[in-house]
Amino acid sequence: MSATAWSISEVAKMTGVSSRTLRHYDQIDLLKPAWAAHNGYRYYQQPELLRLQRILLLRELGLSLEIIAQVLLGQRDELQALEVHHRWLLAERDRMSRLANTVEATMASLVEGQDYGKGKIMNAEAMFSGFEKNPYEKEAVQRWGKEAVARANASWSSTSPEERQAALAESTAINIELAACQQAGLPADDERVQAAVARHYRWITLSWTPNAESYLGLGQLYVDDDRFRANYEKAGASPEYLLEAIKVYAAKNL
Repeated sequence: MSATAWSISEVAKMTGVSSRTLRHYDQIDLLKPAWAAHNGYRYYQQPELLRLQRILLLRELGLSLEIIAQVLLGQRDELQALEVHHRWLLAERDRMSRLANTVEATMASLVEGQDYGKGKIMNAEAMFSGFEKNPYEKEAVQRWGKEAVARANASWSSTSPEERQAALAESTAINIELAACQQAGLPADDERVQAAVARHYRWITLSWTPNAESYLGLGQLYVDDDRFRANYEKAGASPEYLLEAIKVYAAKNL
């Protein structure tokens, strides 16, 4: 390894990403090497390693290579991009920590309760602490009614695990893109911002199809509810920014 460049085999050894995968990233223009020698060997420098780190971070979030390419295209500032990834990773660390605590408590409860009637049995609610729930259903019912929420839940429940994972990955990509737009100072009616909102609307229609009024109401809910706010802010975006963009989109398209 030189002081400034690493061969493809050295990068593969450092990162655990196979040389074959790195060549594939080159072929699809996701990660180009700094240069290729006359013998075809690829060499990488620090900018390429930073980009590879971001690719791997986004893969950890479940994003497809196609979506990762779109996200990286919108993220010009390396430090800002890493700050967004860092917030997501901290949130995921906290979630996994809660799950680990739940498993540990369950194990302890089982050990204590091995002799029937002599141990303290863990209550049912505590057994599922840390698992993902839908904390927004009550607000949704109040705003759009039980039937609309039931249809949305039925639509989501009918999807396959793969489809759900793809939908969650798309949500992450949209939030990251909105954060990049906001950090770039783009106005709500900018073409790139509106493209992100169009993706957001298509994502919403996986569960239900809002009209202009209900889509604006959803945007307002993002602003009013601290739980929604936290979800967007951890990606580096503000719900107010999304709401303003939704207003433009709804006026033109719904």
